[in-house]
Amino acid sequence: MNWKILLTTFVVLAVILSGCTESGSEDRADAEKGKVVIGSKLFQESFILAHMAGIMLEEEGYEVDVQQGLGGTLINYEGLKQGTVDVYVEYTGTAYSQILKEPPLEVWDPEVVYQKSEEGLNADGVVIVADLGFEDAYALAVKKDWGEENNVSDISDLEEYASELIIGTDPEFANREDGLPRINELYGLEFKAVKPTVANIMYEAIKNDEVDVVSAYTTDTRNELFDLRILNDDKNALPPYDAIIVMSAEFADANPDAVAALEKLEGQIDTDTMRGLNYQFDVEKRDAEDIARDYLIESGLIEA
Repeated sequence: MNWKILLTTFVVLAVILSGCTESGSEDRADAEKGKVVIGSKLFQESFILAHMAGIMLEEEGYEVDVQQGLGGTLINYEGLKQGTVDVYVEYTGTAYSQILKEPPLEVWDPEVVYQKSEEGLNADGVVIVADLGFEDAYALAVKKDWGEENNVSDISDLEEYASELIIGTDPEFANREDGLPRINELYGLEFKAVKPTVANIMYEAIKNDEVDVVSAYTTDTRNELFDLRILNDDKNALPPYDAIIVMSAEFADANPDAVAALEKLEGQIDTDTMRGLNYQFDVEKRDAEDIARDYLIESGLIEA
């Protein structure tokens, strides 16, 4: 064979192989974007939202580890700062008062709370990636028939009964600055006893008359299922709690694709929708990840 033909053949093969190798490297780089650890709190809504974020990131090629029920606010937040957690869903009122220790506003304004929370988190090396579009606020709730019988519709109406009532709370509300201490301070309440426990047990306790009042969540379907009356916060003790996805700034800077993926969840869930998703977990006993995936498919955010 002519040496010129051999040389030409060699050059062409080298170019083809080089192109294949280069393309293969790029494909692997796209597919192997690293691992993301997603934290969650100790209740169903947090489980569902953590998996929702995880699925969005899996769609972008990330390896995802959802730490369902990792712990309360400070465990998730400290994990974020220490690098053991990369992402989790927080609430603006919690960030404002519990994490940043900001003083209560005379009049709670959701926009002010959001802005102050964003500024404080940014200064702490944490960014808000998306505002999910709904609020899950704390509230005090009693059984509806008891509330009607005793004409209790506002928190201030509890004053004459509090010393005879047992309140059940989630693990944080009993002690956090924006929770029961704030309620007691503004309303002058002193309950007979306080029983902190996880949300599922708390709701079962009021259903079974083991407690008289609970620190309910406004997106929880068990308020209706257990025939509870949400009491009006007539002295404006509790801040707004808009659901937000937070991420360490270091992780965000290194993973713009992860940020872009989670930004797609901006404004995608309203209060009624979140209540419906919680219903699927609480009543229909569906798996949190399945609930999250089905919602993302139905919303057109991922393909089936």
